[in-house]
Amino acid sequence: MIYLRLFWEFFKAGLFAVGGGMATLPFLYDISDRTGWFTHAQLADMVAVSESTPGPIGVNMATYVGFLTSGVGGAAVATLGLVTPSIVIILIISAFLQRFRDSKYVNAAFYGLRPASTAMIFAALLLVVKAAFLPNGPALPDWRLFALAAVLLVLTNHVKATKKLHPIVFIAASAAVGVALKLAE
Repeated sequence: MIYLRLFWEFFKAGLFAVGGGMATLPFLYDISDRTGWFTHAQLADMVAVSESTPGPIGVNMATYVGFLTSGVGGAAVATLGLVTPSIVIILIISAFLQRFRDSKYVNAAFYGLRPASTAMIFAALLLVVKAAFLPNGPALPDWRLFALAAVLLVLTNHVKATKKLHPIVFIAASAAVGVALKLAE
C-alpha cells in the first residue's frame, strides 16, 4: 500500500509541477505536512543535496523521499510516479505534433502556463530562502548564513580572479563552510 501511495503522491507532483524541479517544492511541503514521511528540515537538506548532485532536482528529491520512506523499492516507485506524467504527455504530444505545432489554442495554453510556472518557482524560492536563512523559525536569523551568502555574491560577481572558477568550487567551499559551522555549534 505504501508503494501505491508513494506513486500517487509523486504522480500528482509530476503532473502539476510545471516549471522544473524547484516547482515541485510546494508539493513536497504539502506531502510532508499530510504524510509525515519527512520534516521541513529534512526537505531543506534534500534541496541542498539535490542542488549539488547531478540529475534533475525533482527526481533526486522523489528518489530520496521514496528511499527514506520505503527503501530501494520506494525510491524506484516515487521516481517513476514523478516522471510518469511527463512521459505520458510527451508521448501524446509527439503523436500529434504536427497538429499541435500550429494550434493557436495550444500556443495560448503554453502562454498561460508561463505565469503559473513563474509563480510556483517564486514560491519555491521563498520556501528555500526561509529554510536557509531562518532555520530557527521567526527567531533572529543566523548572521553567518547572510555573511556566507554575501561573500559568495562578491566572489562570484566582483572579484576578477574568482569569476572564472567553476561553480563546483563554490559549491564545495560552501559545503565545507557549512560543515565547519555545524561542527562549531
